[in-house]
Amino acid sequence: MDRRRFIRQSAWATAGILAAPGFAKAATATFPTVRIPNGQRKFKSEAVEALIREIKNSIGNKELAYLFENCFPNTLDTTVDFTNKNGRPDTYVITGDIDAMWLRDSSAQVFPYIALCKADKPLQQLIKGVINRQSAYVRKDPYANAFYKDPTKVSEWKNDVTAMQPGIHERKWEVDSLCYPIRLAYHYFKATADRSPFDAEWLEMAKTIVRTFREQQRMGGKGPYSFKRMTEYATDSVPLDGYGYPVRPNGMICSMFRPSDDATIFPYLIPSNFFARHSLQQMEELVAELYIATDLLADIRALQSEVRGALNRLATAPSERYGAVYAYETNGMGSYNLMDDANVPSLLSLPYLIPDMAIDPIYHNTRKLVLSEDNPFFFKGKAAEGIGGPHAGMDRIWPLGIIMRGITAETPSEVHQCLDMLQATHAGTGFMHESFHKDDAATYSRPWFAWANTLFGEFVRKVYLERPELLG
Repeated sequence: MDRRRFIRQSAWATAGILAAPGFAKAATATFPTVRIPNGQRKFKSEAVEALIREIKNSIGNKELAYLFENCFPNTLDTTVDFTNKNGRPDTYVITGDIDAMWLRDSSAQVFPYIALCKADKPLQQLIKGVINRQSAYVRKDPYANAFYKDPTKVSEWKNDVTAMQPGIHERKWEVDSLCYPIRLAYHYFKATADRSPFDAEWLEMAKTIVRTFREQQRMGGKGPYSFKRMTEYATDSVPLDGYGYPVRPNGMICSMFRPSDDATIFPYLIPSNFFARHSLQQMEELVAELYIATDLLADIRALQSEVRGALNRLATAPSERYGAVYAYETNGMGSYNLMDDANVPSLLSLPYLIPDMAIDPIYHNTRKLVLSEDNPFFFKGKAAEGIGGPHAGMDRIWPLGIIMRGITAETPSEVHQCLDMLQATHAGTGFMHESFHKDDAATYSRPWFAWANTLFGEFVRKVYLERPELLG
């Protein structure tokens, strides 16, 4: 199935939700075991289990401890398939309720474990296996965003008007799909100093990413990628014969789809281009240290400079209330889309992906906009407030957005607010979801969404290390 079918599903009936001033509060006194039984877990990490025990025993908020115990290991418990292939670690990671591996989701799902993997060699091997499999997928088709483990499997989207191949689940071109594997590999190397994943095949992946970004700068024409789908959802297809609305080439990279898998309105997706600029910096550092590849280094640096220059010129738009802000999308012709979407990369998430953005005054202006009703996808109701997006529909808040707000929060009170909202809206299930209705957290989509679960765990661990008093 595709993601959109799951978001149309309503929630299960859950344990009582107690109305309270501000936001709804869960009226749960005890927390039944909901984590998958030990004998059914896909992968076991001693380092992860030790951290769960430490946090459970150290924080006063037992419901948050319960949520952390369920959510943080959810990727390992339920979504990974780890083997050795041709003498190399190989890891296939599904998103949860869809049996396909997204380049974005798989990277984000295992990223929080990198900090633990140096002391846990099996966990290190698992993450190395993700890097190896992503390298093979990108070399197979850099324009695809999701793949099957079985290379002969034919997708239900086989009739999409694009260059579909067996083994590809979906071929929606998203700039961030090629950024996330770089981010994962970079931080893995920094944490472990392990050079073994960075072989000739990984270098070929890096060359493929640079070539694809170059093609989608569209300096010499529309490039080789187009996409059309027969669908009732306008955001599932690309207009104007599959190439999208016109742009004026400027150095940025066109993205036909957002990280939500929804089609862009204006193809220059600003958060994804910031992410690409930063990922190219990380790629440059890796290639310079690990390879003798002068020609590639020169191309990486030139591309990075072009993207940076275009962002400096064209990413900023005026706003009446907030001053200069970063647009969500632009076409390079003076048209801007001022909004944000909960999926990462988002404007809100920029300091999470690019730490230097935390001191950028334009980012701070932008943050005020996207966390206000001037963002058409910011919703506030009886259950919570937060950012959603077109993918789940109006009045649907995404826990991913609340988590990202908490991770990038500017004050302890904002962190506390986000923790409170997440605690109040798991609807008695013990897990995060894709989205929930702003007035009723029991009306939610996707009960098994591992990215949101693991990212919640990353958030709680960050608070535990930096502001443990907020977990009391």
